Amino acid sequence: MASGTADLQRDLGGAIMQSIFGALLTAGYATAVASAIAVAPDKSQITSGVQNQLEKSFSSAAAVAHQYPQYAGAITAGGRASFVQGANWAGTAGVIATVVGIALVFFLFPHKDDEQRLLSGYQASDAGQARAEPTATLPE
Repeated sequence: MASGTADLQRDLGGAIMQSIFGALLTAGYATAVASAIAVAPDKSQITSGVQNQLEKSFSSAAAVAHQYPQYAGAITAGGRASFVQGANWAGTAGVIATVVGIALVFFLFPHKDDEQRLLSGYQASDAGQARAEPTATLPE
């Protein structure tokens, strides 16, 4: 049961963190694209439909670049830079989660000496219970 519980916790925690990192990657990407469009010299030519498509994902930006070959280089470069910004957001969240995890383990888990005392206490308790349990005798 303990192994199954540990597996469940690891899988669930991994799925939750993966979802958080994916959401941060997407949000960082979309924010960077919106910022790049806001400062673009010819932003008045970018329709809201094109902007929405650019903000969806890098593959959507590549599709827009294919539709507008005269701007393909700028669109692709902007998409790459935006993806890196989103990846930086996710990476920063990963570092924060790691530091929080290390702090939790350091401050809330028993240190080696305390753990050794706990284990000795558990062993003594188990040994005492084993002697106190009545032994069953089989009828002859």
